[in-house]
Formats: sequence, structure tokens, C-alpha cells
Amino acid sequence: MDKRLLNERDICTKFITPALRQAGWDEMTQIREEVRFTKGRITVQGKWIARGKGKRADYILYYRPNMPIAVVEAKDNKHAVGDGMQQALDYAETLDIPFAFSSNGDAFLFHDRTGGSQRLETELEMEAFPSPAALWQKYCAWKKLSTTDERLILQKYFDDGSGKVPRYYQVTAVNRALEAITKGQNRLLLVMATGTGKTYTAFQIIWRLWKSGRKKRILFLADRNILIDQTMVNDFRPFGAAMAKLSTRSRTIDRNRGKGPGAENPVGGKRSIDTAFEVYLSLYQAITGPDDRQKLYREFTRGFFDLIVVDECHRGSAAEDSAWREILEYFSDATQIGLTATPKETEYVSNIAYFGDPVYSYSLKQGISDGFLAPYKVVKVSINVDLDGYRPGKGTYDRYGQEVEDRTYGVDDFDRKIVIDDRTRLVAEKITDFLKQSGDRFQKTIVFCVDQEHASRMRQALINANRDLCSVNHRYVMRITGGDVAGNAQLSNFIDPESAYPVIVTTSRLLSTGVDVQTCRLIVIDRPIGSMTEFKQILGRGTRVHEDTNKFTFTVLDFRGATSHFADPGFDGEPAQVYVPGKDGCLVPPDDASTTDASTSDRDDNGSEDHKESPQPPDVSFPKGRVHRQRKLHINGIEVTISDEQVEYLDDRGLPATRNIYEFAGAALRERFSTIDEFYDEWRSADNKQAVLDKLNSQGLPMDALIEAVGENLDPFDFVCHAAFGMPAMTRNDRAGRLRERQVLDRHQSLARLVLEALVEKYEAEGVLDLKNPRILQIAPFSSMGTPVQIVRAFGTRTDFVRAVDEIQLALYPEAS
Repeated sequence: MDKRLLNERDICTKFITPALRQAGWDEMTQIREEVRFTKGRITVQGKWIARGKGKRADYILYYRPNMPIAVVEAKDNKHAVGDGMQQALDYAETLDIPFAFSSNGDAFLFHDRTGGSQRLETELEMEAFPSPAALWQKYCAWKKLSTTDERLILQKYFDDGSGKVPRYYQVTAVNRALEAITKGQNRLLLVMATGTGKTYTAFQIIWRLWKSGRKKRILFLADRNILIDQTMVNDFRPFGAAMAKLSTRSRTIDRNRGKGPGAENPVGGKRSIDTAFEVYLSLYQAITGPDDRQKLYREFTRGFFDLIVVDECHRGSAAEDSAWREILEYFSDATQIGLTATPKETEYVSNIAYFGDPVYSYSLKQGISDGFLAPYKVVKVSINVDLDGYRPGKGTYDRYGQEVEDRTYGVDDFDRKIVIDDRTRLVAEKITDFLKQSGDRFQKTIVFCVDQEHASRMRQALINANRDLCSVNHRYVMRITGGDVAGNAQLSNFIDPESAYPVIVTTSRLLSTGVDVQTCRLIVIDRPIGSMTEFKQILGRGTRVHEDTNKFTFTVLDFRGATSHFADPGFDGEPAQVYVPGKDGCLVPPDDASTTDASTSDRDDNGSEDHKESPQPPDVSFPKGRVHRQRKLHINGIEVTISDEQVEYLDDRGLPATRNIYEFAGAALRERFSTIDEFYDEWRSADNKQAVLDKLNSQGLPMDALIEAVGENLDPFDFVCHAAFGMPAMTRNDRAGRLRERQVLDRHQSLARLVLEALVEKYEAEGVLDLKNPRILQIAPFSSMGTPVQIVRAFGTRTDFVRAVDEIQLALYPEAS
């Protein structure tokens, strides 16, 4: 057998897989082939959306189903043994895998990332591939795992039989957390972007610790009811009867205990806790408060819990002056894990100071790059009074007769201290205009307002701007805030992808964190955002991809300049596009657009929290008394208009970008190929031209979709040369015609000549690039010319056939020859 005639898949089937099997790797449980571990970046270009190919490893080897330990990259035999190593190392680093191998069927090149081998890279004979036990022994030595530690590390994930498995970064996060715990680390921080499954990751950590017996009693803490309720019915459901929510409603907190004479308990004889469960979920507010009688957590002994998981820990649970911090300090012997998308580092709050440096981080930018999160566009709208300010002049009174102080009011004052009704109306009209111009007025939309009162006024303004749809169903626009019973009752419908209503929701902070609105396509920001933490959380409401409803991107409509946070070095997920409407007033970005402290506290300015059972602001200690707040000033008759601005675009790195598809693709292609000669070299050396396109596709440059978008009959080769390097673009017809003029086909006679002419016609009509693929000979018109064997024999031998087709392809692309 001549290995050099085999393709990569043949090398895998005939040489690599048998070598793995011989080394003791089980094909059913330990070997996975062609593993796609990312989804493929979503590229947005105006209204055109395409998903690139995800990253694919030829082999991932698992010591146990939850423990990936080696990656193997295969190449055909025309490549050297180590030609796949750089790709294998890239995958190994991404997947947090210690051992990388490359092979062409002749031997293996072994790279030991643990540093435990005498040489960093060693060439091994095909028969010398390490056994699972040998690699696991190296892994345990590297991690310094004891036999007890091994039992925990190898504990299985929960599997419900549906085929759902953790994503690669979730596997890494879980394994990193468990390894840290085996080493005695009792404070852990996991940083994972909103929409990447923090709660599911936490569940798998808890499940494996619980099932292994390492942790027997667990407390999951959050500060919002929706976070607890969503968790119980979704990710934590497998805990079943072992799980309970701490609340009076669920009867795990008894209000009546201790009423009899002489009865005493740590909370003054008012309430007690049912301690019969193993997994508890609780609001902070349910088990503590400013008064001693509310500190119900003291019903538990200090050593009752082995593990405490703090959801959305950026909201202040670790702040030294927070009343919630005392819960963590009371159970200080327990292992404590903080979960956040946005670790908070301020003068007053530091999650890292309490939990330590993150054991694992997965950023918004990485999630978008991998295709697990949706990219987004930003539309920046500036209003004249926001830019210029408003000065009332002496002797001005508001509509309720309250005197207005003579000073200049700015954007931070509007809807917080002073209300300009015409401004609210204008914002509502522009939101409505955007939905109309987009062609879909039923996009799930969240409007973030200054406080609950502002959210109420915005609801009214939106109802008036959408009279036609609101008259059909009054739930088209609703306010959902902590103090609105009717609105809260509709929260589950707003979250449900199957429910059409509500469509537009106004809120202040209830929906800014933790609420999973998978189909949200429009986020409107109409309040100042001074906190990077809060800004990331708001963006996170739209980052989820929902393929069933074709939701692959979302838009941020910014009225308050909040997107200035993109310029902050701490921001890690730039928009695909930033657009500032011009004089025409159109809010939908044009199709040719390119893709790519005085900190705001987490409470309303009217002093109430946007969640039930949460009277205390999350980022500060409990208030000592009532705060007097001055009534807002309401001003009418102010001329409010949209200011004209120029269009600004940013690419996925936050740098200025171009506007049309050719320029967008050209910039990206030049990052991939620094010179045209570099592209020629790769094209010429690629035995399979489609492999070059597949690689570009995986990097967010789907050639077929880009060529279709520009509407020209271009060969991918010409698209790259023209878009990236300004070469004249030739169509497929041009290239086929030039080939015929050079009389390349005249070297062959009879059937061979007919076959080559048909191949050129296939290229010309359908853009077929891999003309020597034997499968093409099985379809029309070749199927009428004879069997594939008969067709090849018309050239002499298979080698003669391949040589003839190679001549045709060289003649099609003489520039690269």
C-alpha cells in the first residue's frame, strides 16, 4: 500500500486508530474522532449573518468520560510526522489537555506539556503509543494527586441520557475547581461570561463533589428570587428530594416554632430551619437581616455546610461591610465558590481579595469567537439636551409648582432629579422606529431605565408610540420591576421563547443580571452606567444564541453614552459594529456596514430593589434608617431632538473598520495571509483546495457566503486575491476560457479528453475545486461515460489520471504555479 496516495481520513482509519487500539485505548469510551468543540464564530455583515466552522480535533483521548487527557492531530502521508503539532498544541491549550500528538501514519510526535518527560518532544514508533495508564500516571504525578484525590477527579458528570454534555470550557472549569479543592483550596472564583452556563457548571461541580461523598451538605446563595427559582427547575433538578429552598413558603423555614412558654432558640423564638435536606438554595435576605432575629443562618451550626456556592458574587457578597458577608464568615470552614461574569474590583469591594484569583476564566470575547455567544451591533443615539444640558433660568417652576434650581442639568440628572417628558417621548418613538425599520416589531426588547418610576413613564410612552399593537394585546409593552406584581407575573412569559408576549419590557435593574432571556434581540440603555460590571451584565441579556428562532445576533440601542465602556481596557468583548444615525433618522445600520468613580449602585434611586424579597441594596450594608428623597422635577415644553452624528464602526478588536464586504473580508484575509505569495504557496501546496476554504471558514470567513453576498460569479481564489491584495478579479468563466485558449485539453484524446472537458465545465458552472476527487466520477455527466474504473483507465493508470487533473488545475491558476 502506498501511503502517499491515501487521504487524511484513510491514514486515521488504517494506521492511527489501530495504533491507539493496540495501546489499550477503548474505542467506545476513550477515543473520540473528529470532535468539534467550538460552534464556529458568527459573522455579522449588515443583514447578512453566517456561522463559520467550529474547531475540530482529529482525536481527543479520555482517561474517563469527564477527563480529556490527550489530543491527536492527523495529517496525510505527504506531510511530515510533526506537521500537525502546532495545531495539536493550539487545541491542547484551548482544551486544557496536557498531552499532544501529531502523526502522518509513519510515527507519532509526542509533546508533553506537563514537563515531566526528559524531552519536550519525542518521536515514537506507531507501536509505541502510550497506554491510558501510562499517560494517567504522568498526569497524576504532574498534579500531585493522591488516591483519594483521584476518586474525586474521576467522579462522573451527571448524565440525563439526552446526549447533553458539558462544553469544553465547562469541562475545564469543573476540573480546575475540583483539582483546586483536592489541593485544599477553600476559596475559589470562577469567571464565566453571561450566557456561557455558569449555573450548569456549578451544578456539575456540586454533583461530582456530592456523589463522591467529598461534600455532603451544600448551600447555594443568590440575591434574587428568579435566580433561585430558575436554578431549581432547570440545572439543579437532578438533586430531586435532596434539595430544598429556604423560605417560609416552601416550609423549610418555620415561623411558628418557639411560641410556647420558655421556648428559646438563636433567633428569639420566631423561626427555625428544617435541617433534613442536603442541598439548600437560598436568598441572602431569607436567612439574614439587620436585626438579630432575622439572622436565621445561625440556626445551622458553623460546620453544617461543607460547600457554599455564591451566584453572581459581583453583587457585593464579598464586600467587607456587607451584611451578607457575615454569612460567609459564619460558615468559614466550608469550601466557598464564587460565580460571576464580572469580578468587581473597587475601593470598597474586591471579589479577588476574598475568593482569590480565578481558577478559570472564560470571557465574553472568547465566547463570541467560539460561536457560543451572539455578536452584537451598537446604535448610538445622541439627544440635544443630553449633549448641551438644560438650564431653566431663574423663576422656573415645574408642572407641579415646584421651583426649579437655576443650574445646568446634564444627562446624569435626567430622570433621576429632573424629568423632561418630551425626552421620554422621543426615546420611546425612536425605539418604535427601530423596530419598524428592522422589519420585526415582535423582537423581544428590554429597556433599562433609571429607576422604577422612569420605567413606568417609559412604559406609558411606548404604549402611546405603539397604539396599534397594544390595542390588540395590552401585554405588548409591560413594566417588570420588583414593585410591579402584574409585571412580575409576566416574567416567565417574557423569558419563554414560545410566548409572543410581552414583547417590550421596561425595567431598571430586575433584568440586568441572571435572567435568561434567550430570544432578546434588542437592548435599550436609557440610564447612565458608571460601572463596568453593570455594563457587562446588561450586555449579557442579549448574548445567548437561540438557533430555533434564528437568533444569532442582537442590537444595543444606546441613548446615554454607556457604550463608551468599549474604550475601557477592562472590557473584553467589543461589538461587531457601532453605528450613529445620521440626518435621515434611520436607526437600522446600513447593509454595507462592516462587522465587526462615582459608580452606579445596584439599587433604584427611589430606594427600592428590583426583585422580590430583596429590600436591601446588594452592594452596601443594610441601611440604618430611611433616606429622605426629594421629589423629581417635571418639565414640559422643552424642544428635544436627535442630534446629527457621523457613522463610526469598530471591528471585533474595537479598532476602526471599513464598511463594505470586500474591505471587511480584505482586512481579515490580510491578517491570515500577510502577502499574496503566502496565499499562493498555501493554495499551491494544498492537495485538497477545499481544505484551504474550510480553514478560512473556521476563522469566520465563509468564502461561499461572502461571494454570494457580493453577487459576483467569482472563484474563491479570485475573491481572496481581489479583496485582500487588489488583484483584478476573474470569474470562473474567464479562467475556463483562458484554459481552453491555451489548448491544455488537446494533449488528450477520446474518452480522456471528454472527461477533462466535463471537469472544466463542472468547475465553470458549479465552482467545483477538487476535480480529482474520485466521487465526482460517480455523478452526471461522468456516470454516463462509464464506471470510475473505466474512466481512470482511459488515462492509463490512476497516477496518470491524477497527473492530468493536476495539469488542469495548474492551468486554471497559473499565478500560483
